[in-house]
Amino acid sequence: MTRNNRFSTVARGLVALLVLALGFSLLIGGGILLYHGGSPYYLLAGLALLVVGGLHLSGRPGGLALFVVFFAVTLAWSLWEVGFNGWQLVPRLGVLALLGVLLLATALWSAPRRFRRSRLLGGVATLVGALGLGSLLHMIHPAVDTGPIDRTGIAKDYPAPSDLGPNIANNEWSAFGNDQGGTRFSPVDQVTADNVSKLEVAWEADVGPASPGPEIGLEVSPIMIGDTLYACSSNNRVFAFDAETGEERWHTDISQGVDASGKSCRGVAYYRVPEATGSCSERIYAPSQTPTLVALDARTGEMCEGFGDEGAIDLRDNIQPYPHGLYYVSSAPQVIRGNIVVGSGIPDGQYWGGPSGVVRAFDAVTGELNWAFDPNEPERMGAPQEGEVYTPSSPNAWAPISADESLGLVYLPVGNATPDNYGGQRRPGDEWVASSVMALDAETGRLRWRFQTTHHDIWDYDVPAQPTLVDLPVDGEMRQALIQPTKRGEVFILDRVTGEPIFPVEEQPVPQGGIVEGEWLSPTQPASIGIPAFRRPVLEERDMWGISPVDQMLCRIDYRTSRYEGHLTPLQLDTPVLIDPGSSGGVNWGGVSLDLDHGVMFVNWMRLTDRVELVTREEAIKRNFEIAEGNSAGGAAQRPMLDTPYGAYGVPFLSPLGAPCNAPPWGAVSAVDLASGKLLWSRPLGSARDTGPMGMASGIPLTIGTPMTGGSMTTAGGLVFIGATAEQTFRALDARTGETLWSSRLPGGGNATPVTYVGPKSGRQFVVIAAGGRQSLKTELSTKIVAFALPEDATSH
Repeated sequence: MTRNNRFSTVARGLVALLVLALGFSLLIGGGILLYHGGSPYYLLAGLALLVVGGLHLSGRPGGLALFVVFFAVTLAWSLWEVGFNGWQLVPRLGVLALLGVLLLATALWSAPRRFRRSRLLGGVATLVGALGLGSLLHMIHPAVDTGPIDRTGIAKDYPAPSDLGPNIANNEWSAFGNDQGGTRFSPVDQVTADNVSKLEVAWEADVGPASPGPEIGLEVSPIMIGDTLYACSSNNRVFAFDAETGEERWHTDISQGVDASGKSCRGVAYYRVPEATGSCSERIYAPSQTPTLVALDARTGEMCEGFGDEGAIDLRDNIQPYPHGLYYVSSAPQVIRGNIVVGSGIPDGQYWGGPSGVVRAFDAVTGELNWAFDPNEPERMGAPQEGEVYTPSSPNAWAPISADESLGLVYLPVGNATPDNYGGQRRPGDEWVASSVMALDAETGRLRWRFQTTHHDIWDYDVPAQPTLVDLPVDGEMRQALIQPTKRGEVFILDRVTGEPIFPVEEQPVPQGGIVEGEWLSPTQPASIGIPAFRRPVLEERDMWGISPVDQMLCRIDYRTSRYEGHLTPLQLDTPVLIDPGSSGGVNWGGVSLDLDHGVMFVNWMRLTDRVELVTREEAIKRNFEIAEGNSAGGAAQRPMLDTPYGAYGVPFLSPLGAPCNAPPWGAVSAVDLASGKLLWSRPLGSARDTGPMGMASGIPLTIGTPMTGGSMTTAGGLVFIGATAEQTFRALDARTGETLWSSRLPGGGNATPVTYVGPKSGRQFVVIAAGGRQSLKTELSTKIVAFALPEDATSH
């Protein structure tokens, strides 16, 4: 035997073994899948590959021809299932195409020369026929949906200019969402679609040292007042930078000797004391992770000693004692009518009897408690009597707060009641306000109205986003509106004076049954039928994804062995349940941004699924479910729910290679005409460049639509700026079309919400984002804030 013959024999054998290994895996897994009611394809594919591999290993003819027929059938089946969706075809065809190339190469190598051309032509003809058959089948099969649920139709054109309010009349960025109503809109229009491609890095600032937490990077949205940019970090520090150069003016450690717990700090608040001059006449309010609420002199960073106890209020006062890290403030305080209003963050699913979710308002000058809202003690306006505490385990408001100064109302997005996945121990006050948006009187804290977005929420569907306030023309009159996005993907548009829906809301039946002892379900849930729903209509087996046929098959098996009856499928004991969208959304704390010049809403949202299983207390003890303390992220999948009959285990629905089991896109941006509720456009956001199997970056710069954390910002220049993705990239989108007009790499993931302003000295527009990253998204962690601007010699327009 010649050396070439020996090499071709070895190569043929190795390729045959690969085919046999894949065939055996698909045969076993395909049998399990078929047993559970899934597609028969994988079992049949396994059988076909075992025959192909056997023929190829023995050197007998027919193996390649059989593989060509098998691949042609797979191609037709794939097009029938998912059409010409490239990312959906990857797990179905990618590995098989590679094997086909190897089989062809080794078969042709050992075949007589006179047979090679006929084999090639036969294979091509078979594949062309399969492509045609698959295309025909796809035409009669429902298309794979990749956008939001279309309830209102598609708008033909971008709206004409309109006059919506409230608007921002200056060049600063004075609050978390730029204004009290969180529109995230700037009237600055120096950077436009025509010149945005010239944006370049103007400066970088560092807010290190890094947080001790293993999960969260920098997520702050700075504010800009006068000529100074103010920001906080998750390591108990507040910073002031020159807004033009990024040079640090001061920083203050507000830890007061308490270790940071690694929780995020997403913003600070500014207040000018009326008629005051000198020290602390202008103040920055920031939360520490003790937690305390501190007041700092905006010019020097010194503590305002007349506020609270030498500049700080201990937010642990009258709160049930708890392990360090299980009570914090992540969002910026809201200032209205001389009050500073703060909510709180409480980690999900830990234990019954934990910290209260009370909302409190303090005098902006003295720090005295002016009111407190405890839903289980609605008549108590102040602090509890000595020796008592605010109601433990009540729903908390962790997301950014909005306010309307003229109406004297403060608007709070309220989280789920504790524990998130079991509601049998909730009290009437918990049920009344959980997973709702509520309006409180800013001066008394009394409830004016509340609108519940999920009744008796057992899915962890907190209201996570800042309510966005805007005045909308409705039926010929201007209505004072509130836009409330939710993790469910529902966006409710309400009258912010009364809480009544402006766009129609319908109570729709939801799945029932199978619940644990002590639990109950609401028979219906609200749906905002006048606005698209930012989630998929239904999760199907064909939506399962993976890097290869094997992990896609395993995802299909997990799908078939889980309980899933559509949106809001109830949790069940000892049976995994698929929750879609998962607890990350839908829409999360990034919220929405508006184009106030044209009446358009921009929503960045996700299509990710969770897999959650309720277990008995005995099983939770057996699995060593423990509460997370300090900055520990360990056991994030564990939801111990101590002092209840049950625990829960909840994870993102992922394949063994770490990719989401549901097919991409996983993240998108959509635009909605607020006058009609119609969708203008929707586009996947984020490339596969920094993501891949087993958490490794693939380097593929193709748009896939990645998971995301963070929000968008809109300008009068017709641009939407957004980072947010699982990619270290910052983008500017054309507001009219969603097309990416500019992008720039960042030192870390841009998992925050950007801001913009005009420097008072140079007159240049700056666009700023915290490039902090997030471990769960596999983006690089960083402590950098990055500012972009047009070159100094560039024209304004």
